[in-house]
Amino acid sequence: MANKRKRAEPNNGTPKEESSVAVTKKAKKAEPFTLQIVAGSYDRVLHGITATITPGEDKADFADTFLFNAHTSAIRCIALSPPSAPEPGKGQKVMLATGSTDERINVFNISAHPPSQKSKDEQDLLSKIAPRKILENPKNREVGALLHHSSTVTKLAFPTKGKLISASEDSTIAVTRIRDMTVLSSIKVPIPKQMGRPSGDTAAMGGAPSGVNDFAVHPSMKLMISVSKGERSMRLWNLMTAKKAGVLNFGRDTLAAIGEGRHSSGEGRKIAWEPQAAEEFAVGFDRDILVFGMDGTPKCKVMPDSRTKIHEFSYVPLGSKEGDGSLLCVSTEDGRIMFFSTETNDLSEAADDKKTESLSVAQFVAQLGGKAAGIQGRIKDFAVLKPSDDSDELYFTCGSSDGKIRVFRTSIAELKKAKKVQDKEKKQVGKLLGAYETQNRITCLEAFVMIPRPDGAEDSEDEFEDVSSSDDDDEDDADED
Repeated sequence: MANKRKRAEPNNGTPKEESSVAVTKKAKKAEPFTLQIVAGSYDRVLHGITATITPGEDKADFADTFLFNAHTSAIRCIALSPPSAPEPGKGQKVMLATGSTDERINVFNISAHPPSQKSKDEQDLLSKIAPRKILENPKNREVGALLHHSSTVTKLAFPTKGKLISASEDSTIAVTRIRDMTVLSSIKVPIPKQMGRPSGDTAAMGGAPSGVNDFAVHPSMKLMISVSKGERSMRLWNLMTAKKAGVLNFGRDTLAAIGEGRHSSGEGRKIAWEPQAAEEFAVGFDRDILVFGMDGTPKCKVMPDSRTKIHEFSYVPLGSKEGDGSLLCVSTEDGRIMFFSTETNDLSEAADDKKTESLSVAQFVAQLGGKAAGIQGRIKDFAVLKPSDDSDELYFTCGSSDGKIRVFRTSIAELKKAKKVQDKEKKQVGKLLGAYETQNRITCLEAFVMIPRPDGAEDSEDEFEDVSSSDDDDEDDADED
């Protein structure tokens, strides 16, 4: 029997697998994300704004979320806690604390999620007749107040979601458990002795300025550094025992090298730890910043000149790994955020002919804002946010005394590229995504990236629990007296 010849399949020069119809999957479109911005003001108003950003678009969509007449006098500082632990069917929350010159600390519950679609639909009519877009969440509310300070509250911080550390001009630093509003411990900072009295001084004896200007907690949660009024030094505190661990004085020559002469106060005004390796910290003065190593020795100064005043600064990591390094970001009186590298290999010698101690100078990397971006007013405070841990983009929310909140976008890659450029004119980075007019004189600002709302979690009456039943970290339950 003759073998049947198998019919040849048509072949156009492509393999059989490739000749089949290819099913191409569409690239997943990047989802918009929302930033929750909270600003305090001289006008006693606590203003909450959301900025919704769609990746690939160069704009931010702003909306009002809450507006509280929070205090009876100017708001000096605010702090946000980490979000609460997720629970099925319930929304997560963030604790917000505000401090004022009225000596009070007010605590609020803030939703960690953007408004639900149901809430947006209900507020469409209100947004149409209001001069500005409104996305109000009725669960953003005040839950309590703390009255343990007897003077202006100068600094607030949540080292964990269950603990609040506060400092005041009454020369105390207190640790409060938010769950039941209980003061666990209080550190008494020594009041500096008054050295003489200037002519014409009408202050009462013992009425010289005193109190804690700022503090910073080491990432290990075991050490804290504070700076106070009237002191040319910083104090180290052991948080495990709530006792003094040491005092580091600012040398006279070191202060002279940063423009703090004999007629200046010489006191530290701000302080920040480097978050990656936690092997250095920065202390801010009126017009310059000193960077110290863990041994307390000055490593370098930061500002290339003293022509502009410093308002706020913080470290920004350039990656998630410890060896990625970080940059020091500084906001100034002339509307800029300046980036500096304080790595040992990037330091340079100061060109100074004066007979004072010579300090190395940090490398200027880039700047954001300023005259090049049409911004000349001071940036009073700012916050740096990343949409996700693996994102390369950085979003800067900046609050100015003129009442405007601006959102800028830059990237870690852009900053690394600017670090290699020698031309200062090409070191302008970032893009302005939008500005929002609060009509209040902003004094402080915080922000966080809102968490996408889980399925089944709506704005129900039981979405938020009362502060008395708020969850704490396991380590928060340890006795810290």
